[in-house]
Amino acid sequence: MLAIVLGVFGLGFCCWLLFTLAIYALPFLAGLTAGLAAFDSGGGVVGALIVGFFAGGATLALGQIGFATTRTPLIRAIIGLLYAVPATVAGYQVSLALAGIGMSTGNWQMAFAVVGAVLAGVTAFSRMTLFLPPSDERGIGRTHSPVSWQPHDQRR
Repeated sequence: MLAIVLGVFGLGFCCWLLFTLAIYALPFLAGLTAGLAAFDSGGGVVGALIVGFFAGGATLALGQIGFATTRTPLIRAIIGLLYAVPATVAGYQVSLALAGIGMSTGNWQMAFAVVGAVLAGVTAFSRMTLFLPPSDERGIGRTHSPVSWQPHDQRR
């Protein structure tokens, strides 16, 4: 009985961890790649760790700053997708592994993996929107003029 309860809590913790860390899939991949390249070029273990941490942190910071400062929805969508696609792949792999614990291989296992992948990707994209600056005091009625870039009121 205790094993079942602990198994359910462990599975819930893994799912919570997947959705909490979904936004960090691309920075982790960039940091891992840079760290392995530094280690392969003779940087040593300590140098590879330092390079990996800096590369991952810079990837996360640049993505958040770029997403928050740009006003074009197309560029925001591209930046969001850059972070959501690796999270979707990671979500698929984790969901497939977790579904493999409880069921045999087959279509249902694949269906659960696809649902987990979509949810992880949507979670990563929505977490990027947390870094948007708050809107101005007048709400959605204000926009920027393409001529002078001065805000003007469209509610007239």
